[in-house]
Amino acid sequence: MRPGAVHWQKLWSIVAALPMLLNGCGTNKTVLEEIVEQVYPIALNTDLSIHNRDGAVLVYGSDGNELRVRSAKKAYSRERLSQIAVDVSTTPGAVSVTAKFPPQPKWAFSDHSGTVDCTIVVPATASITALDLNSGEVLLDSMRGREVHARLGDGRIFARNCFTNVDLTMDRGMLTLWYDWWEQAGSSANVKVAQGNAWVFLPTDAAFHLLAHAAHGKIANDFNNVASFQSSSARYMNIDQVINGGGSATIQIRLGRGNIKIAEANP
Repeated sequence: MRPGAVHWQKLWSIVAALPMLLNGCGTNKTVLEEIVEQVYPIALNTDLSIHNRDGAVLVYGSDGNELRVRSAKKAYSRERLSQIAVDVSTTPGAVSVTAKFPPQPKWAFSDHSGTVDCTIVVPATASITALDLNSGEVLLDSMRGREVHARLGDGRIFARNCFTNVDLTMDRGMLTLWYDWWEQAGSSANVKVAQGNAWVFLPTDAAFHLLAHAAHGKIANDFNNVASFQSSSARYMNIDQVINGGGSATIQIRLGRGNIKIAEANP
């Protein structure tokens, strides 16, 4: 098995230990849960799109040629739970996974609960053309397709060993980009965070062009053989640095308000 690839049989034992976010009101209510697992044969270079409102989206790249979707619906009432659905649509070369929620009730004491946690195992060579989540957690692990696009409103994004063209956008929260080792070919990242913090962990021998901008914050850089530039008004910081020869890889991070840390994963 290729380093970093995840075998689906090992995933389900990990899922329960991962932190999940559940949005709801009141702690004295019993949370109802319904779990559905679906399996579909798909092409290795399939385009995948994922849409969810509240909860989590965990995507793992594997060596298989199938799509596995484990959806965990949660709500405070049986009626509300039954109104939430996860639709999986497959066509040649494309798959979409969509969590569908009922309209939010307008009354103050109505049941506004409902989240969906989706764990998806897909061929590592698949592309994620769109991953859209309003609130919660996004995990991307071992993807090697043409591209990965993910957008999160509020919460956390964690992308690990995704050797592809990664494009991550977040309104508010914490974003972590992690590489346990480095592969020059097909590795690039474009990160945008409006408000929050971004951490990037890279091996000491990683070769890339680093472009980092913190409009209202600071940048800490372990690969600091070139000094960062801070404006005279101290409102923003910039780094434009070629590390270990650069090669063809570019890592670009832009923050509106918050701090950036570029760290050596194995100094």
